[in-house]
Amino acid sequence: MITNKQSSETFFEMKNQKYQYYSLASLETEQHQFVSTLPFSIRVLLESLLRQENGIGITREHIENLANWSSTQANKGEVPFKPARVILQDFTGVPAVVDLASLRKTIADFGGDPTKINPEVPVDLVVDHSVQVDVAGVKQALQLNMKMEFQRNQERYRFLSWAQKVFDNYRVVPPATGIVHQVNIEYLATVVTQKQLEDDTILLYPDTLVGTDSHTTMVNALGVLGWGVGGIEAEASMLGEPSYFPIPEVVGVRLVNELSQGATATDLALKVTQVLREQKVVGKFVEFFGSGFISLSLADRATVANMAPEYGATCGFFPVDDETIRYLKLTGRKEQTVAVAERYLKENQLFYDPVNDPEPHYTNVIEIDLSKIEANLAGPKRPQDLVPLSEMKTVFEQAVKAPAGLQGFGLSEKQQTESVTLDLEGVQHQLKPGAVAIAAITSCTNTSNPFVMLSAGLVAKKAALLGLNVPNYVKTSLAPGSKVVTAYLEKAGLLPYLEQLGFHLVGYGCTTCIGNSGALKPEVEEVIKESDLLMAGVLSGNRNFEGRIHPLVKANYLASPPLVVLYALAGTVDIDVFKEPIGIGENGIPIYFNDLWPSRDEIQALIDECVTPELYQQEYERVFSDNEEWNRIETNDEALYGWEEESTYIANPPYFTGMSKERTARKPLRQLAVLAKFGDSITTDHISPAGSIQKNSPAGQYLVDRGVPIREFNSYGARRGHHEVMMRGTLANIRIRNQLVPDIEGGYTIFTPTQEKMAIYDAAMNYQKQGTKLVILAGDDYGMGSSRDWAAKGVQLLGVEAVIAKSYERIHRSNLVMMGVLPLQFKPGEDADSLGLTGTELLDIDIDETKGILDTVTVTASKPNGESIKFDTILRFDSAVDITYYQHGGILPMVIRKKLQS
Repeated sequence: MITNKQSSETFFEMKNQKYQYYSLASLETEQHQFVSTLPFSIRVLLESLLRQENGIGITREHIENLANWSSTQANKGEVPFKPARVILQDFTGVPAVVDLASLRKTIADFGGDPTKINPEVPVDLVVDHSVQVDVAGVKQALQLNMKMEFQRNQERYRFLSWAQKVFDNYRVVPPATGIVHQVNIEYLATVVTQKQLEDDTILLYPDTLVGTDSHTTMVNALGVLGWGVGGIEAEASMLGEPSYFPIPEVVGVRLVNELSQGATATDLALKVTQVLREQKVVGKFVEFFGSGFISLSLADRATVANMAPEYGATCGFFPVDDETIRYLKLTGRKEQTVAVAERYLKENQLFYDPVNDPEPHYTNVIEIDLSKIEANLAGPKRPQDLVPLSEMKTVFEQAVKAPAGLQGFGLSEKQQTESVTLDLEGVQHQLKPGAVAIAAITSCTNTSNPFVMLSAGLVAKKAALLGLNVPNYVKTSLAPGSKVVTAYLEKAGLLPYLEQLGFHLVGYGCTTCIGNSGALKPEVEEVIKESDLLMAGVLSGNRNFEGRIHPLVKANYLASPPLVVLYALAGTVDIDVFKEPIGIGENGIPIYFNDLWPSRDEIQALIDECVTPELYQQEYERVFSDNEEWNRIETNDEALYGWEEESTYIANPPYFTGMSKERTARKPLRQLAVLAKFGDSITTDHISPAGSIQKNSPAGQYLVDRGVPIREFNSYGARRGHHEVMMRGTLANIRIRNQLVPDIEGGYTIFTPTQEKMAIYDAAMNYQKQGTKLVILAGDDYGMGSSRDWAAKGVQLLGVEAVIAKSYERIHRSNLVMMGVLPLQFKPGEDADSLGLTGTELLDIDIDETKGILDTVTVTASKPNGESIKFDTILRFDSAVDITYYQHGGILPMVIRKKLQS
C-alpha cells in the first residue's frame, strides 16, 4: 500500500495538452496486484478516495479498507463518498433549494455570512416533473399542457430562476426539454470529468453523482457511478459533506447469450427486477458483466440500470466498454473529449473488455440468460410482480378474484362478470374489469431507448394501415424523454401514425409514471365512481404502486412502449394477445399480434437510418436557453430570498426554530404515542405526499382556507416547497392501510386519548398540543420506492421521533437519520404483532447519549391496563456519521453549526 498520495499522480499528453490522474495501480505491489479482481464500481469508489484523501473526512484508513475489499468476507469500514456533481429534478429539487435558501437566512439570523451557503460542486436541476397530461389526444396537446404548466408553476419557476442567479455552480435545464435521466445520459454526463488545474494541467477522474430522484441510477449504463438520495443528502453533497455508507457488497449479474426476436430491453428490465428482488439485493451494489454484455446497446443497458430502485439495489452498474464509447460519439460528444476519456479509462483499469478481461470477484453471482427473456408486463401494483405476456389474461383474472392485497382486488362474483355501460361521444361501450383507462408511452425508463420507441411507432403504423383504432375511453399519451425522440420518430415517418391512434405529444417530462396523468374524461371518471369499476392503466414506466398512476385506476401494468400501443388498441388487459384478435380492421378482418409486431431487423434498420449524432447535437446545442417563456421570467439577484407570507408554493421551513448555536445532548425518548402501525411494503409513495390533492383532505382544506380554487390545487409534487401543504399530505395516501383503523383505507388513525378516528395530520396536531411525541411501527421494506425526502421531513414535522420496522429500504432509512428521526429495527423473528403491540401503548426508548450510543436499544411499551412489554431493537445507524447527524437533530442543523464555526 502506498504511503504518499503524490506517488499516485500519473500524467500523459494528447494533442499538446497535459493530463493528470490518480492511478489505481499505484496502490499495488509486485506481490499484491488486486485491482483487476475488484468490481468496477469498487474501483470507481477507490479512485475517489485516493484522489480526495485529506486526512480528516477521507483518510488513509478509508483507502486501505476499500482496497482490501473482499468478496468472501464481511468488509469492515465505511466509504465517505464525495461525488463529482449533483443532479436534481424540480419536484425533489425545489425543496432542496428551499432548504439552501433557509440555511442562508438562518446563517444571517445568527450574524453569519449567508453566501457561505453555496454549492461546492456543480449542480444541474432539470425541470421535468411539473407537466401534467391535462390535454391528450389532440395535436395541440404539447402547447396547451405547457401553457398550463407555466400558469400553475410561475412562483416555483421564479424561485428556481432566482436560485440560478444567486448560487454558484448551479444551472437549470428549463421545462419542456426532457426527463432528467435522459438529459443526463444524452448530454450532461461526461463519463470522465476534466478539471483545469492552476498550471493548465487537466485533472481527469470518473464522473460520479448523486441525484434527488431514485432513478438517477439510469446513468450507471454509461459507467457513471451514481444513485438516488433524498434532498437532504443531496444538499450535504452540494455543501461538500461526504455521504457515508458501509463498504458495499457487490452482486455480479452474469449476462449470457442475446435477446430473442420478440423480447425488448423493457422485458429484460422487468425480469431483472423480479429476479433481483427475490435475491434481496437491497442496499447492495449490482454490477453487470459477462459474454452477453456486448449484445446490449447502451440504451438497453440504460433501461435495466434505470430500474435499480425497483430491484432494490443502490446501483445497477455497467462498466465502460466499447459500446459506451460508441454511444458518446452517437450523442454528439466532442471527439477529443471522447478520445481522452477512453485513454484515461483504459490506463486506469476502468475500461471493461468482456472477452479478454478476467472476471472480477463478486460477493455472489446471478446468471441471466438473455435468450430466455420473453415479452413481459409487471403488475398490477408492484414492479417486481412479473407477468409473462403469454399468461397475462390468466394472471389478471386471478388477481380480480384474489383477496384484496398486493396482487389481488377481491371483487365479488357479480363484479367480476358484470359489464358497465358507458355512453361516450355517441359511442356505447360495455366495460368489464380490465378495461384500459390509461395507455401512456412515458417515463425515463423506456423513452430513452430508440429500439422500443421505434417499435411502438411501427406497431402504430401497422395498426393504422390495417384500419384499427383505439377506443375513445382510453386516455393515450406520448411523453418522450427528450426532443431527440420526437426528431427520430418524425424522421422515420412514424409520428403521424402514433398521432392517428391518439398518441399525440403531450409534453417532455415525467408524466403518467409520477402520477401526473391528468383527469380522465368526466364520463369515464363518473362510471368508475358509480360502479367501482376496476379499470387498468398500461404504461412504459417503472412504478405502479397503489394510488400512484391515477387515484381511480386500480390495476396498473408496466410494459414496453409497443405493448402499450397494443393494449390501447385492445382496450382491455383481459385478453390473450397471442390467441385473440387485437381488434377488427377494415372490411371486418380480425387483426392479430403477428400482424402488428415488428421484427428486430425492421427496427434496427430504422435505428441505423434515423438515430444520428446530428440529431443530438441539434437538439442540445441550446438546451439552457431554448425556452423563451422561461427566459422571460423576472427575478432579483439578492443573496437572501424574499419569502412571501401569502405563498402556498414556497415557504421558509421550521427546521431551525428554537435551534441553538451549540448542540445539546439527545435524551431518552419517553411516552411516545403510536401514530400508525403498518404492515409490509409501505412505500415512500404511501408516506410522502404525491399525486393530486383532494378537496376534502387536510391539504385540500388548507388550500381552500387560503383562497386557492380547486382548479389551481396543482399536485403535491409541485407544492413540495411549502411545508404546511406537505405536512398535511404526509401519510395521506388514499391506499395506505393503518392497522390502528383496519376498517378504513387511507390516511387515518386513532387519537388514543379520546379514541376518535381522524386524519393522521389532525391526530398529530392534537398530540403536539398535548406535548406528546410519536412513533411509527412498521413491517418489512419500510420506505421502499422513490428517494422522497418528504417521506422523512413530513413525519418529522408531524412529531415522529422514531420508527420501529422489520427492515428498511436504503434511501428512506438514511433520510430518517438525516432528519433526526431514530430508525430502530425489530430483532430477527420479531415484529409488532409477535411482541403483542397493538398500537395503544406508550413507548419509552432508552437511547441516551450520555451513556454512549449502543447497537441495541431497549424499548418499553406500557399498555393502558398498566402492563408493560420490554424488548430490544437494533439501532440502524449504519455509519459513524449517522450518530453525528442524530446528535445534532439532523444534517441541516449540523451544517449550520459547522458554517458558523468556519
